Amino acid sequence: MNQRVKSNLKYILDEREISIRKFAEMSGLQYETLRRLYNDTAKQYQRDTIGIICKTLDISIQDLLKLEHVKKDH
Repeated sequence: MNQRVKSNLKYILDEREISIRKFAEMSGLQYETLRRLYNDTAKQYQRDTIGIICKTLDISIQDLLKLEHVKKDH
């Protein structure tokens, strides 16, 4: 089995009842960047973006990003 990074942004924002658009305003980040993290479709994570998200939400990187096991396709 392989591992991959999974974004928990959807869970965090939904739990706090914050929309992606509202969070874009709060953080100053681009809506599309946040949408990809929210939907867990981002191909890469920018360090500055992760830092801004964590600071704005007062969370740690471990709260935002998790490792999950995925089956390897043959």
